[in-house]
This record gives sequence, structure tokens and C-alpha cells, in this order.
Amino acid sequence: MITAIGNPVYDLIKTPKCEPTERVLSGCSTNAALALSKMGEKVRLVGSVGDDYIEHFASFLSKHGIEYEIIPSEKTGGFSLHYYDDFGNRTLNLIDRASLIGTLDLAVYADSKAVLIGPILGEVSFDAIKELRDSFDGLFFCDPQGLIRGAHDDGEIFHEKKDRIEDVLGHFDIVKPNELEGRILTGIDCRDNPYEAAKIIKSWGPKVVIVTLAELGSIIYDGNEFIDIPPYGIDLVDSTGAGDTYMAGFTFEYLKTGGDLRKAGCYASCTSSVMIENTGPDFSMTESMIRKRQEKLMAIDSYKVAVAVNG
Repeated sequence: MITAIGNPVYDLIKTPKCEPTERVLSGCSTNAALALSKMGEKVRLVGSVGDDYIEHFASFLSKHGIEYEIIPSEKTGGFSLHYYDDFGNRTLNLIDRASLIGTLDLAVYADSKAVLIGPILGEVSFDAIKELRDSFDGLFFCDPQGLIRGAHDDGEIFHEKKDRIEDVLGHFDIVKPNELEGRILTGIDCRDNPYEAAKIIKSWGPKVVIVTLAELGSIIYDGNEFIDIPPYGIDLVDSTGAGDTYMAGFTFEYLKTGGDLRKAGCYASCTSSVMIENTGPDFSMTESMIRKRQEKLMAIDSYKVAVAVNG
């Protein structure tokens, strides 16, 4: 069992290649749980959902064999996302915000080999993370996007480095910021030097730091070496969920291989490549599909991400 914790959202999405007319189920933990389920992993999702979407949410997760723990909420959360290029750049505005998750009973995650923390807008508190870590000794993975986001009264999303974030991220085994989150956390432009950003985050205590760099790939740092992971080239449709499914793929392969970082990184890159060829959660993804792509990335020697420090 892998437990993913973070609120689901129903988003309005517009990209240069698609514009769904209805709100689409998404969210960091939701996308990760769905990807893991499609790989054949047993998964549980924990998050707040309102009466407006609870019936659809429960039905969809049951269809995909995902267990769920729903926290009651007045509304279901959601964002309006407008992607204006093919590199994942976007505007992001809040539509609705769901309830906080709060402290969880140990029974919710006690049977898990990994817990993934993937909040979307501060719904998992720093204190709740510490309490969970104190009671859980399995793999503890964080996508920090929702830990450094806030929303203005008009719904515009902003990012900020919050007090105690260094201590909080130090509780995790693996921390995976994208380039924006890496800059917010460390002050370093990750298109210039993601390695230095990873070093800084690693100094806070996690065992492994991953910095994802969209179309450039990603880098992994365990305190001893850096591993550069190439992207898997595809025809991008919608980059929503790329980092979420990277987290899922990395966790899946990391556990399966006993901690092989290069294999896990290549598998993660290929997992996210399947996600962003589609829009929304209802698409085909299998472990065998990802394995075929992983073989191609594993065959690439001496890859370096095309950032400034690499010339």
C-alpha cells in the first residue's frame, strides 16, 4: 500500500492544444495515486472533498481501484490554469478552496510502505507532517508545491518561502521541487544551477533531492553524486500533473529496485511523459508502456541537463 495525502481539485484547464469545457479532476496526490493504481500498485488517497463533487470523486476512484479517506468540506478545491506556451508556463488562479486535512489517525497510513505528501494549497500543516513522520518509518516523499503557495483575495496564486520550511522538508526521505519551487526555496535560478539548489535543500536533512526542469529533464542528488535524467520526448498536450506523476513513477521504481536512483529517475521521467500526452485523469497508462520508454532513456550515456552551469 502507498498512501497519498493532499486535496483533490477540479480544475479549469486551457492549453495551446486543448480546452476542456468542464472542470477536470486533478491535484498532486490525486494524479500520483491514479498513476500508481494504473501501474498495479495498491493505493489510498486522503483529501478534502465537498458535496458538489463527492459523488463523482468516489465513483472515479472506485473505478480505478483506489481506496480513499474523504475529509468533509463545504466546497471542493479547484484552479483555473491557462498554459500559454509548450514549456509548462501558465497563469494560476484559485476557483475554490477545500478544507484543511488536519491530523490523521495512524490507521490511515500504518499499513503503507510509502507516504506521499502532495498538498495543493497548504491543506497539510507543518505540524501534521512532523506528527506523521514521528509515527511512520516507511518511505516519506514530499512534493512541496502546496507548502509554499498562498492565494490573494482575488484568487491570484503567489509563492513564498514560509518559516520553518527547512525543518519540515528535513523530515522527508525524498523532496522533489520543480524549478520554480527550487528558486522559491533557495533563491537560485534552477535554469542556471539546479545542482546548487539541490545541495542547499539536501543540507536541510532529506536523504534525496530531485529538481525537475520540465523539457530539460531532472537532476537527482543523494549527497554523494548528481544524476542527470533526460526527458522522454513527446508531443505535449497538457503539462498539468507532470511533477505529480514523476513522484508516483519515482516512488514505484525506487521501492521496486531497492533504491536505484537512475532507474527510478528514468522511470519517473517516462511516467510523466505519458501523463502530459493527455489531458485529465482518464487515459491509458501501464507499467509495460512505461518500461519500454525507460529502456530508451537508460540507454542514453552521459546526459547533462542543458542549464547554464553546464555550458
